[in-house]
Amino acid sequence: MKLKDKVAFVTGAASGIGRKIAETFAREGARVVIADLNQEAALETAAQLCAAGHDALGVAVDVSSEAQVDAAVGRAVAHFGGLDVLVSNAGIQIVKPVDAFGFDEWKRMLSIHLDGAFLTTRAALRHMYASGRGGSVIYMGSVHSKEASLLKAPYVTAKHGLIGLAKVVAKEGAPHGVRANVICPGFVRTPLVDKQIPEQARTLGISEDDVVRKVMLKETVDGEFTTLEDVAEVALMFAAFPSNALTGQSMVVSHGWFMQ
Repeated sequence: MKLKDKVAFVTGAASGIGRKIAETFAREGARVVIADLNQEAALETAAQLCAAGHDALGVAVDVSSEAQVDAAVGRAVAHFGGLDVLVSNAGIQIVKPVDAFGFDEWKRMLSIHLDGAFLTTRAALRHMYASGRGGSVIYMGSVHSKEASLLKAPYVTAKHGLIGLAKVVAKEGAPHGVRANVICPGFVRTPLVDKQIPEQARTLGISEDDVVRKVMLKETVDGEFTTLEDVAEVALMFAAFPSNALTGQSMVVSHGWFMQ
């Protein structure tokens, strides 16, 4: 029970990576806030965790809305009596070449990935600092926090930015016992990735199978997707680590796609 009695707020937690992280944290004793834009899915996921004997709360939140983020984090703290772990995971993807990207699409991508990370971090830190309990802030980056790919200018920009934000939070949070780190997964077979496959196939003029083999998994050592479980276990390590020795870091989980 590595997170016994800890309170974890996970965004984008009703599906994919976020949900697996929430389930893993709950298994390890955490009281989990399922925060998601989809209110029905958030409530359903929380109900399923509660039915399995865990303690969970579902909240609807648009991470790009300052008012919604502050309200959701405040509700979580009021409900569970504190906040120990933030996982900033919510994200979307739009795949287009730079010359075809609409400015509104660019702003939407940065708003969800970067503004969302800032707003949830600020709200969480205020409670973590005030409580004196310390905490852990975990950002969901990507191999695209380290590398670039075709058709993903705002996504790559945002994911690079998360590393910078984490380093600042690590320095500012250290006197308060707050750590900040970034997980950088390779391609994980989630609905977000499944949506990209036909989009990239059309844009690049290749088959969907070639998108998977020759684009997504080309640089891995074994041609395998990173799994939800892979990412969740790294999140657990960051959340449960006992000291400031592991802070301001970015860990790549990609079957060797990117090696540091």
